[in-house]
Amino acid sequence: MGTSRAGTPMWLLSVGHGSRQALVVAGPHANEPVGGATVLRLAERALADPRLTEGADATWNLLLCLDPDGSRRNEGWLPGPYTLGRYIRNFFRPGFLEQPEWLPDGAAGAALPETRALLGLQDELRPFLQCSLHGVDIGGGFVELTHDLPGFDRRLAHIAARLGIPRELGAYDALYWPGLGPAVYRIPPPRRADLAAAITEAAVESTWFHPCRHGTVTAVVEAPMWGVTAVADGSPPADRDAVLRTVSRTLRHDTDLLRHLLTRIRPHLATVPDAARLLAPVGDYLLVCPGLADAWDPDTGDSPAHPLPPLSTAHLVALRISGRRLALRTAGLLHQLVRAAGRDPAGALPELDRLIDQWCADYRDGCGARWIPVARQAEYQARVVLAAFELAGRRARACSGSGEPVPMQRD
Repeated sequence: MGTSRAGTPMWLLSVGHGSRQALVVAGPHANEPVGGATVLRLAERALADPRLTEGADATWNLLLCLDPDGSRRNEGWLPGPYTLGRYIRNFFRPGFLEQPEWLPDGAAGAALPETRALLGLQDELRPFLQCSLHGVDIGGGFVELTHDLPGFDRRLAHIAARLGIPRELGAYDALYWPGLGPAVYRIPPPRRADLAAAITEAAVESTWFHPCRHGTVTAVVEAPMWGVTAVADGSPPADRDAVLRTVSRTLRHDTDLLRHLLTRIRPHLATVPDAARLLAPVGDYLLVCPGLADAWDPDTGDSPAHPLPPLSTAHLVALRISGRRLALRTAGLLHQLVRAAGRDPAGALPELDRLIDQWCADYRDGCGARWIPVARQAEYQARVVLAAFELAGRRARACSGSGEPVPMQRD
């Protein structure tokens, strides 16, 4: 259906011959590979169960990987063993402007061939459902929807309980978004904002909303790699402000450490091939960290113009995980840059190793992060997609029967 920037073919697998189209997009984020296993599982289900094809008058369109070039850069950790340290030292996700789901200049200004291929596919298929398959490296499962699907939260709860997947009841990604039930969030309509808000709040046009003109419901399905039980704790926190101060102070401290390390490393990167691809996400993370620390700090943030929502224990755990995630990803990318340079005149590698080991240990010992086998991640994600398929199908039939267009929800 298209080719990537590096000329890698982008493959679409279609199952069924129905008139109603479902689109499932795997690999939109390079470091979140579970979607590739999920779409193959969905293909097997659709082939084996005619209720999903002929019985539903549906065709399943399964995009095997939206960012194959970025995914290839994660091959250092993909074969396993699956440890946090190995993952972080080989982590790659391109900078925000090189992630193919985002449309910072609108659909007409889409620059990436991967993005243009997906937009063309959406306009060709006009799907009643689009599922974008994402992964949460540390945390729990949750779903973001462009439109409400009544009853979906109960389906999600049942699936998560059956498979032992913690539901993320206070997802950082959806901190300011309306809830549609536990671990289900409604994606607000796109708005114009600066780069920091686009990165941290998805305040940007995207391929999630582009097909809404066709009546499409988009579900962003997040499946965790390392699960943390506490993200499902919806109880009131004992001391909200104390936790927020600790999280904010830690993020500021970590950001300062990483800025100094980058300053020491950067002069020695002139001969590193493609260093800009690794430096772009480093720049993104270091851009947003100070603003997030201020926004979460009850002494400097929580302003009337942009107040924090009511926070449960789950929210505070998610913020702790998210702050550390930004620092760890930055450290991992810097580690790769030093390794790629082939020498370490700044003496940064031992310090980066120490920080990565220390911060990964905090995830394991402080948060209780535990690896979820890939088969269980994929089964969870596949079942969530099937639930969305059923409920979005009902919605599409109801709207079609009424003769009314399907509006895009707004606040």
